[in-house]
Amino acid sequence: MANSDAARGRGTGPGPLRDGGPGRRVVLVSTNYAPEQAGIGPYAAQLAEHWATQPGWDVHVLAGMPHYPAWRTDRAYRGVWRATELRAGVQVHRRRHTVPPRQTAARRALYEASILAHGLLAPPRLGGRPDAVVAQLPSLAGGLLGARLARAAEVPFIPVVQDLMGAAAAQSGIRGGGRAAALAGLAERRVLASATLVGVIHESFIDRVAALGVPASRIRTVPNWTHTAQAARPREETRARLGWRRDETVVLHAGNMGLKQGLEVLIETARLLEGEQGRERLRIVLMGDGNQRRHLARLAAPLSGVELLPPAAEADFPDVLAAADVLAVTQRASVLDMSVPSKLTSYFAAGRPVIASVAADGGTAGEVRRSAAGVLVPPEDPEALATALRSLAADPARAAGLGAAGRAYATGHLGREAALTRLTALLEEALTLPPAPDHRPTVPGTRHRRGALPGAAPGAARQQGGPA
Repeated sequence: MANSDAARGRGTGPGPLRDGGPGRRVVLVSTNYAPEQAGIGPYAAQLAEHWATQPGWDVHVLAGMPHYPAWRTDRAYRGVWRATELRAGVQVHRRRHTVPPRQTAARRALYEASILAHGLLAPPRLGGRPDAVVAQLPSLAGGLLGARLARAAEVPFIPVVQDLMGAAAAQSGIRGGGRAAALAGLAERRVLASATLVGVIHESFIDRVAALGVPASRIRTVPNWTHTAQAARPREETRARLGWRRDETVVLHAGNMGLKQGLEVLIETARLLEGEQGRERLRIVLMGDGNQRRHLARLAAPLSGVELLPPAAEADFPDVLAAADVLAVTQRASVLDMSVPSKLTSYFAAGRPVIASVAADGGTAGEVRRSAAGVLVPPEDPEALATALRSLAADPARAAGLGAAGRAYATGHLGREAALTRLTALLEEALTLPPAPDHRPTVPGTRHRRGALPGAAPGAARQQGGPA
């Protein structure tokens, strides 16, 4: 936790590596990181912790303050300006930034600018030169910081594309998204052009990354993995605790409540189903947090068939997923190739059927087809969604078959060890390659010497302030 001795700056990390030793000193730049339980944070943490278990590896993470998916700074970190934590063998260097409670293009730009400014002002002190720098996108600031750290140290830079910010601005419906998409696309082009190799979590991203100027020979597919444990409690016990009746079909959406999810379709579906007489009743549950939660709560207030729950604790999350009857993933019709929801890996592992209200040509639909774990319906179409839910509720054998297919897909294709091995191989391959032709990312208004880490003034990364 943030209030540990390590978080107050008293923890110490691994010592410098000896020249010629077998280890690696790696920097991972990821705005989102543990203790965040949704989105990119768990993947970044499990990757860094995996590397930290390798003999001789010295792993550092440059991260923001935990805030996702609530878009509120975690209470334990409020008032913290900078912090260094030792978490599961990883040195985590946190920098304060703005956290916009509502999403517009201007607010998102300020969020990114504050991450970039603080990262430039106080880069992490590593105790030596890194061997490689890895960055998790969509954070444009994180990508720029990672590229700059790599250039300064003259080492490989490997961005891993989880989402594409330019496409997200254009497709998510965010206010002011058109101009933001153009600017974000320029920044992404600069970041990716400087990469030694680029990892993408789904093949549907390859064409768009290539269109940003990255040769296909430098792109590698490194899928995400199932990062949740198996359910530990009987379904009946969890359902009773949550107040879910045996004679109702529970349709659960778990995760971020943002613009791109278009969760209004689930509420409109519940409105269509309200008052229907039948053998089984459908309950739609939205569990999580995000900048659209209050809006969704207002829409759902008149409906008895909709329930909003806070995010489940990490230990309870697998039990809640397994206790539902159907797991829902929704996206706006405009969302095509900018995102594949991280929740899908957890959904498949839970062994419950998935219903996906998404564009048929997008990466999410492709993943549902590949897994054979669910049903696809057109996005933003509550009548189609209601029809599909009635069909699943009336056919338990079919639902069970879809759930079993998802679990088999997770076991066979989304294993953690295999995914982490792929990412380690990506890093090791990058170490054997020459720099990218345009390995000179710069940040406007900054200059530094090649071969010297930026911000190397003594004490630049000392903690200034502690958790409340």
